[in-house]
Order: sequence, then structure tokens, then C-alpha cells
Amino acid sequence: MVSEQIATLLVGCPDRKGIVAALAQVLYGHGANILDSDQHSDPVAAMFFQRIRFDLSSLNTDRVSLEQGIREVAERFKMDWRLAYGHQVKKVAIWVSKLEHCLYDLLVRYRAGELPCDVSMILSNHADAAKVASHFDVPFHHIPVTAETKAAAEAKAVELMTAGKIDLIVLARYMQILSPDLVAKYPGRIINIHHSFLPAFVGANPYRQAFERGVKLIGATSHYVTSELDQGPVIEQSTVPCTHRDSVEDLVRKGRDVEKRVLAAAVRWHLEDRVLVYANKTVVFS
Repeated sequence: MVSEQIATLLVGCPDRKGIVAALAQVLYGHGANILDSDQHSDPVAAMFFQRIRFDLSSLNTDRVSLEQGIREVAERFKMDWRLAYGHQVKKVAIWVSKLEHCLYDLLVRYRAGELPCDVSMILSNHADAAKVASHFDVPFHHIPVTAETKAAAEAKAVELMTAGKIDLIVLARYMQILSPDLVAKYPGRIINIHHSFLPAFVGANPYRQAFERGVKLIGATSHYVTSELDQGPVIEQSTVPCTHRDSVEDLVRKGRDVEKRVLAAAVRWHLEDRVLVYANKTVVFS
């Protein structure tokens, strides 16, 4: 099936009877063929969430009419909703500092076709990653950052993101704290990898913190960035066992493997329109 003919609808709204039937009916009425559907109800928050993938090739109207039909259902049920079309390939910018393991991993997966996107650029506050960008034939932008130049550097970065029509920023071990103003420009569109199983060991040097506490598991967390450091909605997490024999260096080595897997999964879930955010949490449809 041609991916350009596939659309994905994500909805979230107060839970009540008739939501599934109403959405199915509007799609059926416009000739769309539902390929798969997944839903989740949160009884504590009294919220309902659904992801529907459907085929557009059999539409008996047009996309404008279809969207209007969905909008009318959304208004009736007080839904937040978004509709993504298969031909709309998301443009991604990867931000990185000196550590390149997550950058390499994302680019290898991208070249292998695992990430449905266009990696449009790599941005770094150090020049080290230029050779990696050149190897993968991705445009590279070096924007040094100091305490005195931080505001100007962020402004230049925003100019690049705007000019490149970037849909998603991936912080692949970009070791700078983003300002609230920058974060506010991209709500739900900046994904970070934190080298800890949040909420444990927030901030700097989490592997040393883990070593000092003698933990038996270390992990990594990928989350959307908010103005509060390392407190954004979690998309994906994983852990790996460790023992008293592991040094800080051992924890770093083990942790980097987890970081790569967790970040790649979170990016893929976002690109495939599988993630809904509410109450600083996420629903991630499998």
C-alpha cells in the first residue's frame, strides 16, 4: 500500500459513550477504510484517547470535506485532535555536543530506513560532529554557546529551524539547557535523552550519582522537553542491570547502549504519530 495514501488520526477527549462509533461513522461516511485502531481510557482522569490509521485511496469526497467532518465530531466531543498524512514527511534537526554515540545511531537508523523522516540538519555547539555530518551527507551548523552568547546562539538556532521548516528537534546528548523562550516555540516538538531512569538522578553526572548510591539498575529516559529541567512527559525508558563490581566507567559504557535504543524508539514513536501528551504524561500507542 502506498504510504502517501495513509493518514493517521490522534484524538484525546473527556471519556463518554459514542466516541468510537462517531469517529468510525465519519470516516466510513467519507469512504475512508480503517486499517487499524487502538484506544485507551484513563478512568482516573476520565479521559479517552484513540489512534486510527486509515486508507484515503477510497475516499468518495475530498480531504477538505473529511477534515471538516472530523472537526464537527471533535467539537461535539470536545476533542483535541490532529491528522497526519503519509506524504507529509517530518523534517528533523539533530542537536548534539561532543558525545556522538546517539547521533551515529540515529543517522545509521535513518540511512537504513528505520526512521520515517528527513534529517535536514545537524546543529552543535562544538565543531567535532562536522565529520559525522559530512560522512552521512547531512548539512552541519556549528553555533558555539557561552554564558555571554547563549541568547544570540539560540536566536541563530531558531532562525535555522525556521528556515529549514523543522518539525522535530532531537537533543542527542546536546549538553545545554534550553531557555524557556526557545522551548515555548516548539511545544511537544523537542525530544531529549537523559542518561538516567527518571525521576532518579536528575541533572548532571547521573552515572556518578548512580555509582555513589550503589544502585543495581541504571537506565535512560527519552522525554519531551519542557521549561522544567528533565521533567517533561516521558516517551520511552529502559534499564540495564549493574553490580557492585561496576565502576563509573562501566556504568557509562552500559548506559550509552541504553541511551541509543531509548532515544531511537522515542523518535520513531513520534514520527509515526503514536504519542499523545496529557497531564505531563504520554499515551504511546503500540
